[in-house]
Amino acid sequence: MLDDHAPPSAKAGRRDWIGLAVIALPCVLYSMDLTVLHLAVPKIAADLKPGSAALLWIVDIYGFMVAGALVTMGTLGDRIGRRRLLLIGAAAFGVTSLLAAFATSAEMLIVARALQGLAAATLAPSTLSLIRNMFHDDRERAFAIGVWIACFSAGAAIGPVVGGLLLAHFWWGSVFLINVPVMLLLMALGPILLPEFRDPNAGRIDLVSATQSMVAVLSIIYGMKRIAEVGVGPLPLFAIGFGLLVGTYFFHRQSRLADPLIDVNLFRVRGISAALATNIVALFVVFGTFLFIAQYLQLVLGMGPLEAGLWTAPTGIVFALGSLAAPYLERNYRPHVVVAGGFLVSAVGFLILTQLSATDGPWLLFIGMMILCLGVAPTGAITTDIVMAEAPPERAGAASAISETSFEFGGALGIAVLGSIVTAIYRSAMASQTLPGVPSESVDAAKDTLGGAVQVAAQLSGDRGPQLLAAAREAFVHAFEVTSALSALGAIGAALLAATLLRNVRQ
Repeated sequence: MLDDHAPPSAKAGRRDWIGLAVIALPCVLYSMDLTVLHLAVPKIAADLKPGSAALLWIVDIYGFMVAGALVTMGTLGDRIGRRRLLLIGAAAFGVTSLLAAFATSAEMLIVARALQGLAAATLAPSTLSLIRNMFHDDRERAFAIGVWIACFSAGAAIGPVVGGLLLAHFWWGSVFLINVPVMLLLMALGPILLPEFRDPNAGRIDLVSATQSMVAVLSIIYGMKRIAEVGVGPLPLFAIGFGLLVGTYFFHRQSRLADPLIDVNLFRVRGISAALATNIVALFVVFGTFLFIAQYLQLVLGMGPLEAGLWTAPTGIVFALGSLAAPYLERNYRPHVVVAGGFLVSAVGFLILTQLSATDGPWLLFIGMMILCLGVAPTGAITTDIVMAEAPPERAGAASAISETSFEFGGALGIAVLGSIVTAIYRSAMASQTLPGVPSESVDAAKDTLGGAVQVAAQLSGDRGPQLLAAAREAFVHAFEVTSALSALGAIGAALLAATLLRNVRQ
């Protein structure tokens, strides 16, 4: 049976709207788990004593596995049923959260986080494809997708706050335990309130294609993030090149299979390809900037993690409200007008961030941050709605996975490219500094990152530490300002791109 739902012409009923509330639960946790761990890193480091490489994998492996498994999980939902996959994923997410909470070694925590990422990869495509089949009316579907996007934004906003509160009273494993009761609630209510959907003509999963898609995505995103962290080098370039090569073979294989993992014809639909390109650009200009905002608040202004989280939390509210406002904006304006206009607004926010050296407080940063978020906030809901509206209902899972993967790629690309630019400018500025009395080895150690400079400065006696720290902070702010200017230009270019690509999209 394809589904147990109302015919496509019907309006959504009460069961559907209650089901949307149930769907919102895993969406909030999905994004919370991308951010909440950052606050727990100091306690994890003190308890489990991981090496620098192991600590990096503890933080990153969750996002890597989510990105790598999205395509496979989206298509799997089309085949075995989206509700079934969602419930299986919820159970796995709960179990792996327990494993992470009670990990007794760094290696155990890395494995638990990897498995947690695989489970999380079932949540986004399953929930979005269920929305596609639950809400057939264009306006209702647009609003439901706006709610769906808003839940991710809300999770990202409350993650640092909730994490900070938990860590203030409990051990680091508590940030994982909060997932368990929510997943139990989803497993209890899901079979009652969520209908089942699947593609009755779907073939068998091609394991070779599933492996290729995961390897390609993991390799590319790993390479991008490593460039952001350590700069351009042989290993990240090899990873990106290898991922592109495997991805090329993947798409070639899909065009020859009778039952492909991804229907490559989806990319030939103008609306879908235009929306995906816009997604990538939007996340590119935003994600990299938020990485620098977090460092600015903590390492330049000297805030603690919880205080920095409270300053950035309102951006999640802006994204949530923007996502909910998207369907109303679309009723009065064409998609290309809303998205292009939003990018121009975000460019103003980026230009404000180019003036940070003129102040020593957080308010100018806060104003610029809120304006740039206000500009791009409706974009995700609008582009996601375009993708889901243009995709055939039986391919909703695959389409939602492609949409989510474009967000992951855009974010990773922004972090890698903008992160590399900030690092390069920072190192250049530090290299030109003359710091009499500061040992040359201390200056060399401070040249790599602002975080390293803070640690080195704390070990110097007298005026030498503050002198080095002031120079490092000045270099970082300069790098942040230059990158914000480049982001403003990128936002203007994105506005032109959206105005062109989305102009003829049917809404």
